[in-house]
Amino acid sequence: MAAVSYQSSPSRAPRGARRADDEPRLARGWRAPLPLAGLRRRDDRPRRVNPELVYHRHVDDEQGWLRRLVARLQVRARVERAARFAPARLAVLVFASIIVAVTALLSLPMATPAGKPAASFVDALFTATSAVCVTGLSTVDTATAWSTFGQGVIILGAAVGGLGIMTMASLLSFAVSRHVGLTQRMLAATENQSRLGDVASLLRAVIYTALGVEAVLALILLPRFLTLGLDPWHALWYAVFMSASIFNNAGFVIMPEGLAPYASDWWMCLPIIIGTFVGATGFPVILDVMRHRRRPRLWTLHTKLTLTTYLALTVLSSLTIAAFEWTNPQTYGPLSMGGKLLTALLNGVNARSSGLSTIPPEHMHEATWFLQDALMFIGGGSASTAGGIKVSTFAVLLLAVAAEARGDQDIEAFGRRITLPTVRLSVAVALIGSAVVGISTLLLLQLTDLSLDRILFEVISAFATVGLSTGITPILPESGKYVIIVLMFVGRVGTMTAASALAMRERRRVIRMPAERPLIG
Repeated sequence: MAAVSYQSSPSRAPRGARRADDEPRLARGWRAPLPLAGLRRRDDRPRRVNPELVYHRHVDDEQGWLRRLVARLQVRARVERAARFAPARLAVLVFASIIVAVTALLSLPMATPAGKPAASFVDALFTATSAVCVTGLSTVDTATAWSTFGQGVIILGAAVGGLGIMTMASLLSFAVSRHVGLTQRMLAATENQSRLGDVASLLRAVIYTALGVEAVLALILLPRFLTLGLDPWHALWYAVFMSASIFNNAGFVIMPEGLAPYASDWWMCLPIIIGTFVGATGFPVILDVMRHRRRPRLWTLHTKLTLTTYLALTVLSSLTIAAFEWTNPQTYGPLSMGGKLLTALLNGVNARSSGLSTIPPEHMHEATWFLQDALMFIGGGSASTAGGIKVSTFAVLLLAVAAEARGDQDIEAFGRRITLPTVRLSVAVALIGSAVVGISTLLLLQLTDLSLDRILFEVISAFATVGLSTGITPILPESGKYVIIVLMFVGRVGTMTAASALAMRERRRVIRMPAERPLIG
């Protein structure tokens, strides 16, 4: 260790000398700090300097002010500290800020077509919340009520919201990786997972993945729109808008006729199905599959649970919906055999995430509504653009029930044991979601005269950020629209932040109460 010595400063009095202006000592035994004692520290060792917090004085004027600003604000340190110690608060603030910005842009006169008045505050706020939360519910017709600028703001808000969802959910999984078993290996390549790692690399990976998938979807849809007789500009705009809406599971459509004319169009429906599936599985699953695409046995438990449950629900729901609606003259009845199968597959995938449908839900049977209520509530994958309680949560609950039925003490899947805190967290998320849906349904029943089945369908669609509607959203009173707005925000941010907050509140108690088993059932 290098020697450290102290020497008297020539501009100060020597040690022990008293001056007339010296302050009296505050207490016996108190020793003045080095600068007050007239000493300065001399250290021969080179000091380590944090390059992120120190700026160089001899830099160009064009760069000096920026470095000083970044150094003083310590943006990266603040974001990292907030994401580590208050991730739920950070997620809420980020999404609320984006919604406010999109609402302000949609309130501008240029956001509506020429000759039409500016959008009202409630319509702008509703559309902004639906876009940022990638829901798709709307109080106005997206194709006719907004100008090209307004539609661009909507799809930009959906794209930013989708990226924010995947990024924030991934950051939250980092923050709780020591507590939540299913997210223990999500996006983590190092042993020390208590830190966030390289946030910039994570953000770049999310952005590149999203832009790559959206570009492929746009290139597939562009020739189809050109064959419809559209000019190149409108065809390109439709392709770009729909590709972003599909991957982010936003559910917005800007074609004036909607998707109903394309019920039997494989060229249009297959990209919607595939893009929705990729966006709804989640960025951790995409990254894991790409990393071990040739060795599926190395996939994480989260990836295996998500893909298995997602595909199983898709097949079962598609067959069930087709059975319910096969002879319905207002839905599947007029379609050909191939059109019925294609529409059933589209409904089986999109009923849990994007909300894009070629069949109006208001014409379906009530039994189909009830089935779609359950599918929407389950939702898609974690850290994805889909909503709901997530398929991994549903899978853990099913595995817990199966283990209890067999009498097994451990809950196992794919050669791995699921920890008890993960099961408790899944139960908490499911119960919180059920409580939110129940309270919101009671509020809308009190505020409107609509039937329970329609209100329940709309509430679950908003909570799960799906976007399917029985047609009652535009006719809701203003107070009911605000209920849906809050529900979309809570459904988008609430389940994600609630899971992380509950996991991070795990604490170990030294004293434990005596165990006792109450009667169940």
